[in-house]
Amino acid sequence: MQQIIYIWIGLIVLLLIIEAATLGLTTTWFAIGALFAILAAAIGWGIEVQIIIFLIVSFVLLIFTRPIAVKYLKVGHTKTNVNAIIGKTGVVTVPIPENDRGQVKVGGQIWTAVSVDSEPIEKDTEVEVVAVEGVKLVVKRI
Repeated sequence: MQQIIYIWIGLIVLLLIIEAATLGLTTTWFAIGALFAILAAAIGWGIEVQIIIFLIVSFVLLIFTRPIAVKYLKVGHTKTNVNAIIGKTGVVTVPIPENDRGQVKVGGQIWTAVSVDSEPIEKDTEVEVVAVEGVKLVVKRI
């Protein structure tokens, strides 16, 4: 019975190492399930019961608590450089003609840009970035 506890402890360590490497908030719940299986082993319940407890606790935690944890910890929701530019202001460096492209300087970088409403925007006009489409910005007057 003592050996099975060491196996569960080894599984917990392995799962936590995987979690630390991936940061996916998935294997954490299985490590907690293994902890409950250790408690079942300490009580003296058989290996079948331990495995059932491990699986039930792990999947219940995964299904019901992972979405909450992901929401509050914002795992995997880091804005990339391109998406981080949305909402920033810039200045038109090359006029944006009606239904055509011009250029905008945002954060020290020059971008190809179009007007959100297809209206022309003159040079030196301040604009706000509302979207990124491929390698061009969609902007509106401020």
